[in-house]
Amino acid sequence: MTIFKGRPVSLLGSGIYVPEKVLTNYDLEKMVDTSDEWIRTRTGIVERRIAAEDQVTSDLAYLAAVEALKSASMSPEEIDMVIVATNTPDTIFPSVAAKVQGRLEAINAGASDIQSGCTSSVYALSFAAAGIASSIWDKVLVIGAEVLTKLLNWEDRATCVLFGDGAGAMVLGVSPDGKNNVISTSLKSDGTKSDLIILPGGLVECPASVEMIQKKLHTIHMKGSEVFKFVNKVLPLFLEQFCEESDLSLDDVTWWIFHQANYRIIESVLRRLDVPVERAILNIDKYGNTSAASVFLAFHEALVDGKVKKGDKVIFVSFGSGMTYGATLMEI
Repeated sequence: MTIFKGRPVSLLGSGIYVPEKVLTNYDLEKMVDTSDEWIRTRTGIVERRIAAEDQVTSDLAYLAAVEALKSASMSPEEIDMVIVATNTPDTIFPSVAAKVQGRLEAINAGASDIQSGCTSSVYALSFAAAGIASSIWDKVLVIGAEVLTKLLNWEDRATCVLFGDGAGAMVLGVSPDGKNNVISTSLKSDGTKSDLIILPGGLVECPASVEMIQKKLHTIHMKGSEVFKFVNKVLPLFLEQFCEESDLSLDDVTWWIFHQANYRIIESVLRRLDVPVERAILNIDKYGNTSAASVFLAFHEALVDGKVKKGDKVIFVSFGSGMTYGATLMEI
């Protein structure tokens, strides 16, 4: 648990990009043995976005970054660091962040990817805020971007109905009014559960081979029920402790912005905290699970729609492969 000290850090701008193609539950009914009712009831998802054939993660990340910089009224040359949270990089190397930094012509910036499952978003926000607070950087562009649909087994109804593509971005910087708006963070992991969400094929543990492709080890595998149990066991107590250590009551939180993995998970965790689900920002129905992009998408849309207002206390919460989990408190 960390209360940010040093220089005050603020959100300066945000932006998103989602691909044009929409894949509905009714479309999936024609592709795999499933139904709109089953998907809605089990997940809360109605549709998701699908990247074009010629789009890769860095394309989505770049377009979200452009919007965030425009929102912050900032030129790329002012950015000191580009951090991309992603589990679906174009390639293992070079990083997505390096490609985005080059395409933006952010000539004064470093670049790095963060890969910590879906929690990569909260990890990236925390690293950026820590770097600014400690005077390593003045302005950081943080992006969450995923093209998950190119890593799915479209014959596996347990996973192919869940995921979508998209990107969101934030610009963090030294607070112009001297008020610290990025207040606290806590980052955790239980590596004993690292087998719950995996993409096993194609790298060192399981190098590329014909057999690997035949077994579809290059696609996402998930033990959904075990993930549900883990999150419901771990997250409520973690969030209670996080709020307590942040000198915040659960009632003080204006909005909860959860990783949009599954409506039932979000509702169940909030019920255990005795928090109304109406205080959660939800857009899983439109985009599905976009992994490290999801909290950025949810936050930006709520901000643009006027739900999230200046002075609101917002907690970003995520969990994912690893099993990693974490939270960051911001006052907008």
